[in-house]
Amino acid sequence: MAALTPTASTAPAAPQNASRRNKAARPRPRVWRGAVLGLAGIYFVVPLLASFVFTVHIPGQGVSFDAYSGILSAEGFSQSLLLSLGLAAATIALSLLLAVPALVAVRLGAPRLRPFVEIVCTLPLVVPPIALVSGITTVLRWGPEYLSTTPLYQTFIAVQNESFPLVLVFAYTVLALPFVYRSLDAGLRAVDVPTLVEAARNCGASMPYVIIRVVLPNLRSSLAGASFLTLALVLGEYTIAALLGFRPFAVWIVSISGNQAQTSVAVSLLSLLIAWALLLVLSRAGARAGASAAAGSAAPSAPTPASGKE
Repeated sequence: MAALTPTASTAPAAPQNASRRNKAARPRPRVWRGAVLGLAGIYFVVPLLASFVFTVHIPGQGVSFDAYSGILSAEGFSQSLLLSLGLAAATIALSLLLAVPALVAVRLGAPRLRPFVEIVCTLPLVVPPIALVSGITTVLRWGPEYLSTTPLYQTFIAVQNESFPLVLVFAYTVLALPFVYRSLDAGLRAVDVPTLVEAARNCGASMPYVIIRVVLPNLRSSLAGASFLTLALVLGEYTIAALLGFRPFAVWIVSISGNQAQTSVAVSLLSLLIAWALLLVLSRAGARAGASAAAGSAAPSAPTPASGKE
């Protein structure tokens, strides 16, 4: 019994070990994290401040906000912006129409094809836009004069309509495919799609109804992320549109930079800030949706009251 009784020399060891564990568990100040974030902030903020100063400072006259007040009245601003927004909407619709059914089908029926689909969807990341536009130009040159009355030649003419060039929609869809795939793949990984589909099918729902009313509501944050990335890509893409001879928003900004440099920089600055604001709103909405879904799934069921006393 004496061997089991703690002695005076061994009794204080427990509080000392507990204090050591508490010290070890305390988070150490991460100075390097703050330094890296500070340098990153300086790297991004300083060019924005320099651009803003360039737009409002006129040598010999002082500060003027004419570059911002004259954006709406600038020649070609509304036409180019509406064109880019229309192209972005069509690109988002086409990208999601291609990617969502394909990824759902691969996840449900052919999971072994997932590496192949991933390679195909991410392949545009390694293809330079200049090579893509070169191939598009070569294809559009097909159709000699003796094919001028055929549907193929008329199709090539129709997709190059300057009021709404569908060829840009097809090219932007290819460029946006990697970003759409990554966003949707992350959303599908977070949802038990086979169980949801099987439960809906057992209730008598058709497959289109399952995708629209069951799968898509669980991918809202992923769909919003893919749509935002596609919108940002379309609004900022210059190479393909310029080489094909069209004038969407990015090409218009560059075209007016020669005689309206301050207006061009002001428009670029505002578009960048708006894109960042949309990204912050999207990230907040996705975080809230994920938190509410996690809270709903983790909420314990209410205990049933006891029917009697023991």
